[in-house]
Amino acid sequence: MTTAEVQTPAGPEARPQSHALDLLIRIAGGVIAALASILSGVLEIFLSPLRAGGVLLGVSIVAAAVGNYAIGWFAHATVGKGSAVALPWALWTLLMLFAAGTRTHEGDYLISGDNWVALVMILVGSLTYALFAYRMIVKSLPSPR
Repeated sequence: MTTAEVQTPAGPEARPQSHALDLLIRIAGGVIAALASILSGVLEIFLSPLRAGGVLLGVSIVAAAVGNYAIGWFAHATVGKGSAVALPWALWTLLMLFAAGTRTHEGDYLISGDNWVALVMILVGSLTYALFAYRMIVKSLPSPR
């Protein structure tokens, strides 16, 4: 066999399959980004009261900044639109609002008002998504002449 015989056709018959695959990758990327935002939010909530020697560690703040930026990048890269960051951002923010207002069976809040790490984590995590979205908006604007 020569290489000409092995190559796949690049004509119109190959386009519907590649379009369907592209659409499937975009949908899967959006779903994975949404699930990743929920998973990272839960992980950050559980890391927020982490202490060493009685001192709160800011591990969840770093995790929120790095994780949310990575999720925003992944959503944009797989979906192909700057607005793809909106769903993970909204889910992450709703999870944080739910965690801040929900009591456990023992009467404790998942995110308490006296845990400065958790409060800064919410701020930094949401601002990370906002800055990523802002960068995508600025990138899409035409350059001034």
